[in-house]
Amino acid sequence: MLKIGIIIGSTRQGRNGEAVAQWINDFAKNRNDEAEYELVDLAEYNLPLLGAALPEAAQQDAGTAIKAWSEKMASFDGYIFVPAEYNHAVNGALKNAIDYLNPELNNKAAGFVAYGSLGGSRAIENLRLILGELQVADVRTAVTFSLMTDFENMSVFKPADYHADNANQMLDQLLSWSKALKTIR
Repeated sequence: MLKIGIIIGSTRQGRNGEAVAQWINDFAKNRNDEAEYELVDLAEYNLPLLGAALPEAAQQDAGTAIKAWSEKMASFDGYIFVPAEYNHAVNGALKNAIDYLNPELNNKAAGFVAYGSLGGSRAIENLRLILGELQVADVRTAVTFSLMTDFENMSVFKPADYHADNANQMLDQLLSWSKALKTIR
C-alpha cells in the first residue's frame, strides 16, 4: 500500500492550511484508494532556520526536530503539499523545511493543494522548481483555492464543489507516479 503524506506547509498562527489539508485528507480517504494518507503539520516540528547559529542549549532540540522531520518525510511514497502563497511565492517555513531534505524525497511524486489570492498558483510554481532539484516528480493537475471565493471573510473555508474534479485528477496522477517510482527506489 502506498503511503502519502499531506504536508501542511504554513506555520502561521490563524492559518487556513489546516482546513485545506483536512479537506484533501477527507476527500482522498473517501475515494477508498489503495493508499494510506497521513496529515503532517510542519508547525509541530519547530525546525530552526537552516544554517542559523543556535545557542548550545537549543542545538539538541533542533537536532531532534530535524531528525524527526527527516524520518517522517522519508517514510512516504508520495506527497501532497498544501502551501500557502505569501508574496507571490511559497512561504518561508515550508521552503526552510524542504531545504533540510534531499535523499528523503528522491524518486517520489508530489501533488499540490494550495490556497492564496490567486489560488496559490505561484507557490505551486515555486515548489515545482524546488522539488525538481530534489528529484521529485510533480503531477500536472493541482487544486487551487482562492481566498476570495473559497473562503468566507478570507478565513472560513467553504470550497466550491467543482474542486472535486481537480482533486480526483491530481490524486489519480499522484498515485500512478508514486506507484511507478516506488519500483526504482
